[in-house]
Amino acid sequence: DDGKFSAKRQFGNKGEDVVCNHLKRLHYKIIDRNYLKKWGEIDIVASKEEIFHFIEVKTVLKDLRVNRETSFRPEENVHGNKIKRLKRTIQTYIAEKGIENRIWEFSVAVVFLDLKNRMAKMIHLKNIIIE
Repeated sequence: DDGKFSAKRQFGNKGEDVVCNHLKRLHYKIIDRNYLKKWGEIDIVASKEEIFHFIEVKTVLKDLRVNRETSFRPEENVHGNKIKRLKRTIQTYIAEKGIENRIWEFSVAVVFLDLKNRMAKMIHLKNIIIE
């Protein structure tokens, strides 16, 4: 169903917008968004101080005015096969852009979107090692 996919894409884009705006405030340069290959996608590619940052964004709906702690951690969905696909996609990006000699980092940004109250909260887990 295309409608469901595009709604999910729009929701994901909102989360990515939150992350991009946050990064820009911290003087990162957004280089690419939604770099797509058959085997994977990189949500955001940014740079700051000569370091490339490959960022996976996980966006979740949450009422931020209700202070309920949950055991659900969206970043835990970045594992196993997802990591393998991300690593291959990052390697492809690096080769395609000719930046093999540059320093790079991988991170996960979790965005809690509260559409009803027009709020967002973000957690940025930086420099995650992917092997």
